[in-house]
Amino acid sequence: QVQLVESGGGLVQAGGSLRLSCVASRSISGKAIGWYRQAPGTQRDVVATITNADYTNYADSVSGRFAISRDNAKNTVYLDMNSLKPEDTAVYYCNFLFPPTAWGQGTQVTVSS
Repeated sequence: QVQLVESGGGLVQAGGSLRLSCVASRSISGKAIGWYRQAPGTQRDVVATITNADYTNYADSVSGRFAISRDNAKNTVYLDMNSLKPEDTAVYYCNFLFPPTAWGQGTQVTVSS
């Protein structure tokens, strides 16, 4: 089974930026992938998705602030997060859309006000 490893999270002040990375243990070519997040006491929600043709889609709450991209040669998907808000605080995960694989450990993003 493909393994996913997320990294790049941390503590940042409101208005700051972070870049998250998701490295897959096998090729991601031809696969749609998404970034998700889960805050304490809430369900895991999709934040952004990117298809194999580089079409992207974003949750309304992050549109215009976040950007998802991929580097198939490195089996890596990125999430550039700008103008961060305290409500962006969550554990961020990546996963394939169809079908998903086992979830990784995620990376914690904490935005202070």
